[in-house]
Amino acid sequence: MRFMMFMIPKTYQPDTPPGERAGEGFAPPAESVARMMKFNEELAKGGALISLDGLHPISKGARVAFSSGKQKVTEGPLVEAKEVIGGYWMIDVKLKEEAVEWAKQVPAQDGDVIEIRQVFEESDFPPDVQKAADSLRVKAQLEKKRHK
Repeated sequence: MRFMMFMIPKTYQPDTPPGERAGEGFAPPAESVARMMKFNEELAKGGALISLDGLHPISKGARVAFSSGKQKVTEGPLVEAKEVIGGYWMIDVKLKEEAVEWAKQVPAQDGDVIEIRQVFEESDFPPDVQKAADSLRVKAQLEKKRHK
């Protein structure tokens, strides 16, 4: 089963005091990155890691909201956001409990949160939904990206 583990760092949250919040030119401390890379290496060595990435702070983001057939674009910083994702891991494990065990090993800071969500598989859906989701073009593009 595939799971996404979302890193929700305290430094990205709008309720974090301004002096502690990630802003323009933000880069995590090298020591934090080194600890995280050690964890990432353990995930890879354990055969669970599929992919991972860190995300820029919310100040560089945008949000597109849909209402009454119209789109509304809001540029960052997104002050109304309650929790902001700072990065993710895509992992493949047999049980949710394994994903929880991996998440418990993340070298997180006080106030950080890891959210774990199972990824839908095609087989999770009834046949009509599987058929509606079947796109050869999308599958070909994803396969092409995997082999780059």
